[in-house]
Parts: sequence; C-alpha cells; structure tokens
Amino acid sequence: MPSDLSQDALVPDLSALPRLADPLPSPLHSSHPIDIARLPGSYYSALVAIRERLPKELRTPKVAIVCGSGLQGLAEVLKDRVLVSYSDIDGFGESTVRGHQSALAFGFLGKNRTPVVCQLGRLHAYEGHKLEDVVYPIRILRLLGASIAILTNAAGGLNSSLLKVGSIVALVDHISLPSLTSMNPLIGSNKDQFGPRFPPMSDAYDYPLRLSLFRAAHELGLLEEAKVEETGGVVEGVYAWVAGPTYETRAEQRFLKAAGADVVGMSTVPEVIAARVLTLSLCTNMVVATPYRLAAPVAKAENDPAFGANEGLQRVRTAVGEVLQKEEVANHQEVLDVSARRADDMRTLVERTIERVFGEDAEEHGDIVLRN
Repeated sequence: MPSDLSQDALVPDLSALPRLADPLPSPLHSSHPIDIARLPGSYYSALVAIRERLPKELRTPKVAIVCGSGLQGLAEVLKDRVLVSYSDIDGFGESTVRGHQSALAFGFLGKNRTPVVCQLGRLHAYEGHKLEDVVYPIRILRLLGASIAILTNAAGGLNSSLLKVGSIVALVDHISLPSLTSMNPLIGSNKDQFGPRFPPMSDAYDYPLRLSLFRAAHELGLLEEAKVEETGGVVEGVYAWVAGPTYETRAEQRFLKAAGADVVGMSTVPEVIAARVLTLSLCTNMVVATPYRLAAPVAKAENDPAFGANEGLQRVRTAVGEVLQKEEVANHQEVLDVSARRADDMRTLVERTIERVFGEDAEEHGDIVLRN
C-alpha cells in the first residue's frame, strides 16, 4: 500500500466528519468522529481501493452527485475526470438498469473547480439488493469527505396542475410506502457512527441548497415563461417512493396523488434516509389514471332489449374503445428519451448550483462549506 494511503491519511481530518444522519449541508453544530475501526471491513478496503486510484487533489471530493436514469451526462463535463469501476470497490454491487453505468467519476466541476464525485449507476431494491447495500455507496462517498450530496432521479408525474413531462422537481419531502411497511435502510443493528437509532425525517431536504438551486435556475433562464412552457420549468414537490419494479396501478396512482405526492419513483429515498440531501426529480412521464375499461355496461347493453344492436349499444362500445385508445403504458424507454432532452438543463443547473454554494451563497451554507 502506498505510504500516503495509511489509515491516518485515508480520510483527511477524520475527527471533523459529521455523523451521516446530520442534516446535509445544514450548518454543523458539533462534530462526531467516525471510527473506521468499528465499521465493517468493507468500508476501509473500499476507501483504500478508491483513493489509490485517484490523484491526491481528487481524493477528497466536496460534493457527491448520484446520477439517475439517463442522467449520466452530468459526469461528462467533469475536468480531469477519473473513473473508478464498481468492480474495483469492495462492497459495491452492479447496477443492472439500462441507463445506469457502474462506476464512480471523479473530477472538477464549475468555474471554481470544485472537486466532485458522480455515482454513475445506483442500486435498487427491485434488483435484489439489500437496502443496506443500496445506501452503502452514499456512505462511502461521505467517508471520502463529500459534505454535500445531490441526488437525481427520473420520476413519473402525478400532479398535472404543478408539472408536466420535462419538469425538474426539487423535492421538499417524501412519502416512503416501503418504510411504512418494514422496508427501511436503517433496519437492523444501528451503526452509531452514522447517526442515532431514530433519526428525524421532518426536514430531510435541505432548504439552503434549494434556495441556491432556484437562484441558479433564475440566472439560467429556466424559469422564464417561454422556457417553462417548452420544458416544464423547475418546481418544488413531494416524491413517493415505491419498491418497483412494476409501475403503479390506476388505484395506486390515485392513492399516491390523494396522499400528497407530486411525483413517484423507485429510488432515492433510501439514500435520503441515510444522508439527507438536495434531490432533483426529472418528470419523464405523466402518470395519468385513465378510467377503467368497464365490462359491465357493455354486457348490460348487449342484454338489454331496449338497446339490442341499435345506436345506444354502439355508443357504449365507442365509449369503451375511446378509453382504450387513451391508455398510455409506462415504459423505461420514455424515461431515457425525456432524460436525454433535459440533460443539458440538468447539467447546467447542478453545475451553477454548486458554483453558488461554494461562491456567492457560501455564508448561507455555514460550516459545511467553510470547513472544506
């Protein structure tokens, strides 16, 4: 092992690292040392494997960005980019979802050359991964030194009065149905180094980061009327996490919308529970609960002497046929297509937000920025 990869050098200023359950990147009121010796061995070996593949200036990223379906382009603009394959990192699984790679991309982003790491390919519970393994990468990125995490995902839109296909949604809250029914990444023995046994989730999505995001959106013209009409703009909303991999039934769509969700997807919330963050959902399709094709009216009309084969029966059949024509079946290709169309806007928005966080808005982000 190279001399500069000793345990003392592995994580710079280890004693200054916050608990992972502390709000990210709210001002840190106290530091809590993370004792790597008390963590599973895979954490240490993963950190060594990553850092020995990086030049010194990239070993301590300030920002971790998780790239969702079709949003891998965020990493393409990194300067001095270095890729580290998941296969080289102990404990990292492999993403099997189309539109996801399986690598970490390190590099500098923005005019301030902020060192960042992009997670190209997240793990999902529906792929067969344990939730503890799903959140393992974001914990490793925090141990590397990333004090800010930005998560992106592709999601289905539920609230047509707030957004449309192409809208970028900055999350303010989430509804975690799996967590309410015994699927939570924190279930099991608690790792005290990462936070308390019962962490609060009432303020999981960081307000100062969202403020910087919307300031950046205004600067970039993403909130101008013509741009909003063309692309759906940038809004704030609530995300519903479902386990997948099936898309929602009509009844589930209505339930989620009635519960207050604006978008729905199959990822992200586990990472948020493990490390509270700024999260952006790209609305790639509208989840529209079309009426059911009801068989009872047709059968009744067929057996009603008053209808027979007359015009009334034809009207019933026509109505049922129109419902069939209006049905839209959700598919992953649509997700990738819309992600590709909004890739540039997502990239520039994230880049400008990071520039603001470490530039003109730095004081509003407190110790989380000042100590980097």
